[in-house]
Amino acid sequence: MTAHPERQGAPLRVAVIGGGPGGLYAAALLKRLDPAREVTVWERNAPSDTFGFGVVLSDETLGGIRDADPAVHEALRRELVRWDDIDVVHRGHRTTSTGHGFAALGRRRLLEILHARCAELGVRLRFRAEAPPAAELAAAHDLVVAADGVHSRTREAHADHFRPTVTTHRCRYIWLAADFPFEAFRFETAETEHGVMQLHAYPFSADSSTVIVEMREEVWRAAGFDELDEAESTARCAKIFAEALGGRELRANNSAWTAFRTVVNEHWSYGNTVLIGDAAHTAHFSIGSGTKLAVEDALALSRHIGEHPTLDEALTAYESERRPVVASTQRAAAASLRWFEELADRVDRPPRRFAFDLLTRSRRVTHANLRLRDPAFTSTVENDFGCPPGTPPMFTPFRLRGLTLRNRIVVSPMDLYVAEDGVPGDFHLVHLGARALGGPGLVMTEMVCVSPEGRITPGCSGLWTDEQAEAWARITAFVHTQAPGTALGVQLGHSGRKGSTRRMWEGIDQPLPDGNWPLVAASSLPYRAGVNQTPRALDRAGLAAVREEFTAAARRAARCDFDLLELHCAHGYLLSGFLSPLTNHRTDAYGGSLEGRLRFPLEVFDAVREVWPEHRPMTVRVSATDWAEGGTDTEDAIAIARAFAAHGADAIDVSTGQVVPEERPEYGRSYQTPYADRIRGAVGVPVIAVGAISSWDDVNSLLLAGRADLCALARPHLYDPHWTLHAAAEQGYEGPAAPWPAPYRAGSRPPPTGRRE
Repeated sequence: MTAHPERQGAPLRVAVIGGGPGGLYAAALLKRLDPAREVTVWERNAPSDTFGFGVVLSDETLGGIRDADPAVHEALRRELVRWDDIDVVHRGHRTTSTGHGFAALGRRRLLEILHARCAELGVRLRFRAEAPPAAELAAAHDLVVAADGVHSRTREAHADHFRPTVTTHRCRYIWLAADFPFEAFRFETAETEHGVMQLHAYPFSADSSTVIVEMREEVWRAAGFDELDEAESTARCAKIFAEALGGRELRANNSAWTAFRTVVNEHWSYGNTVLIGDAAHTAHFSIGSGTKLAVEDALALSRHIGEHPTLDEALTAYESERRPVVASTQRAAAASLRWFEELADRVDRPPRRFAFDLLTRSRRVTHANLRLRDPAFTSTVENDFGCPPGTPPMFTPFRLRGLTLRNRIVVSPMDLYVAEDGVPGDFHLVHLGARALGGPGLVMTEMVCVSPEGRITPGCSGLWTDEQAEAWARITAFVHTQAPGTALGVQLGHSGRKGSTRRMWEGIDQPLPDGNWPLVAASSLPYRAGVNQTPRALDRAGLAAVREEFTAAARRAARCDFDLLELHCAHGYLLSGFLSPLTNHRTDAYGGSLEGRLRFPLEVFDAVREVWPEHRPMTVRVSATDWAEGGTDTEDAIAIARAFAAHGADAIDVSTGQVVPEERPEYGRSYQTPYADRIRGAVGVPVIAVGAISSWDDVNSLLLAGRADLCALARPHLYDPHWTLHAAAEQGYEGPAAPWPAPYRAGSRPPPTGRRE
């Protein structure tokens, strides 16, 4: 790095709050960048004090350290313990996966290396010294680096600016150590009389390993850990995992049971004060990223201070670079954390599937990735799943009642808003026909409305007239004739309070400028107060009329020869509005408790099931969370799914949200699939996973892990109507689950993209 001390605003006096790895490394790099700087680190503990034991660093992080400070890298390199295997021990069966590549060292040794480097460079280290308040330091220094951890006093002192959100999670865990090296990264479950407990362990030196024991809060209390001191907890953990430890003891180091806290900040800097590491963000220890993120923060911060003419520009650039990286890591960590929180729902999975599920829990390791790392292990999981040789998981068949789908891909319902008086036209024929020719197992229509008043927009299609049914029959005939083997499903729904609005591209959820029709709903609550009209709460006669509209539409759908019918109970439409406590404020038998809120949707389901052909399957789409306080949560969704399954639903199509406008979804890759996973594990009903699933690799991973039975994709099929066939070609699959239509076979290989000699 090249220093630029002459630049305007270049910090010459630097205060670092916190002597953990992130703070120490930031201090060393800033001093190395400009030896004229006065850099002081305040650390409340003694130099030899540390909490926890081992630290895992990635090759990427080590590469950054090598480039920034070869001396530190060389010192670390001499200390690192490396290994490639992960052992997953479940119900006495050990499954080993290789090719993963880990590097670790003791946290105390890491601190010693950084202490020595700071001293060598001339950084002032003030141990056993509480840092002055951040505001006082900011007034006396050019830069204040707050590396004071998850309980950051700096962050709390300026909470009105940093705007932190701290979420405490549902498991308790304790950091311990074993005086021997595990051969691999080891995950082990213990199914006790009190509930499921888990062990995370890995070596960090030639004679020591980190051991973390974790369990749900209620299990922790039932087991009596809340009444044990450190020594008693340590001995108890050693007894529970005696086989993994070979009967050896565990040791503690100021070890205490704690609940993990996820820290997110809207802003990472305030004036000349900047947050790094756990003060700015945390990521669950199960993906081993805490120290990694802190060190990478230090690398980025020091680099931008060296590259930008002013401190403001440097801090802005630091946050701009690091925020998306951290957000991605936190999403992966959240998925991993949730996996362990919900471990009890997974313990009945066969050992190898359980191991695959664990290895892919964060979605950063996938089926394709594991095939490269450990083809032998991946092949055994594929064999257990039932994949014929050379067949990816997504191209295995799946049976729902009397319907066998040739593969696991579903074209998700997508509203087109181009119908005329509810009649589907040529656009529907081309849209659905093209997707059917593209090779999926099942193509779903948009939400087909059961009445004119049940439309979302004037462009919505319906099944309330025979004319509409004839138009749909034309489409089903085309699919069955020209794309044999592709099933076509119809989704029936009623807009409820979200009706009488403009087409999506004209203003989503905005009322029509004229020609509005009256709305009905569970309760007289507008979707947006002052924007959307207030619906009429359905009375008994209205409920009966709507129920009959659904059954009449189902009869027409059967005559149209649809292969599957889905009842739309999601996204805030009429039946969804009965399910959510945020939209159902009724005081009669159709409101109140979840049992009451389920009553009308189940009545509609039963009425439709009665007229729908016995051999044809019925599915139900639900919103598994409202993404809003006081709304439907995961436990409610499990109960809802269980109720529909008990009434004969063949699968649950698990979506989320769109129930209330004040929702706050946690968007990200495959962000809705954990809800499908949870429902599948808790209820045992087949599930369709949806929500930002975009790659065939993700589909294969979800299926093999047992998180879903079918995967529904919408936008990928808008981008590429032949998504499924192209997925087959990209995986080298040419079997019966993805046949190319005869006129298209010449295009079943990617065309050359450049001249080849």
